[in-house]
Amino acid sequence: MIIFVHAYLTTSFIMQFKSGIGWKACYDSETGLYTAETSGPGAYDLYEITAEIYDKLGAEGMNADDCCRLIYKGGRHLYMDVNDRCGPPYTVILDHNYRTLCPWAHIVGGDHVWSDELTDAAVEIFPSEANNREQRRKKRAERERQAHQASEKPLTKDGTPTSL
Repeated sequence: MIIFVHAYLTTSFIMQFKSGIGWKACYDSETGLYTAETSGPGAYDLYEITAEIYDKLGAEGMNADDCCRLIYKGGRHLYMDVNDRCGPPYTVILDHNYRTLCPWAHIVGGDHVWSDELTDAAVEIFPSEANNREQRRKKRAERERQAHQASEKPLTKDGTPTSL
């Protein structure tokens, strides 16, 4: 397997990349974040990964499937676009900061985006999205607080709405 490693310098920081068939990973020295994208026929995904995962990608003996599996199993899913011709295409935004986290990515899709409520439900149900539960729960609580503040309903000490 051929792994391409490259870096480019922008004003004051360096982004380092590793890539192979169906995947690309980035280390952003400005933010200290490691992110990755995977793609294949009918699928495009963005992930936040760890330094350990980044270091393992493309290691001796790893094929493209191994690299994609490592990203999928160990990363926190940020964005997903599906157009597999088994139904209408759809996009799931798991972290609304995906563009900030992955400024280097050439993002695919985004025409038919799942609602936050549907995304929250999927994250709670699917074991593959366990890395997103804490972040999604905090965002959901924030959305609920904002909605109830707008309607001026009183909240309990933990920030949940009181029942009237």
